[in-house]
Amino acid sequence: QVQFVESGGGLVQPGGSLKLSCVASAISFLTADMGWYRQAPGKQRELVARINHDSRIRSTNYADSVKGRFTISRDDAKNTVYLQMNSLKSEDTAVYYCNVYPPSHIWGQGTQVTVSS
Repeated sequence: QVQFVESGGGLVQPGGSLKLSCVASAISFLTADMGWYRQAPGKQRELVARINHDSRIRSTNYADSVKGRFTISRDDAKNTVYLQMNSLKSEDTAVYYCNVYPPSHIWGQGTQVTVSS
């Protein structure tokens, strides 16, 4: 059964950092492009960052709103994708999810990130 388990969220002050992790199960992780998505209250879920599956030529893409502040990475040996978030802003407050890219219809519980003083 396909499963995504996100962790690492929490409450952080503006300007702070968090690192999210997501373990994927029952997917062909080595051949899957992966993405981090987020959904803020009252808004649609959006793609934040994505990373391709080819370890020889690694490629990443970011939403303009997080470019230069967030970094996506992956550990294929652990079926895990990460999102390092620096210089966090209040507008980054959301539930963060990982999924393949393009996303499947299966979503995990997500991890809440709250940026507030």
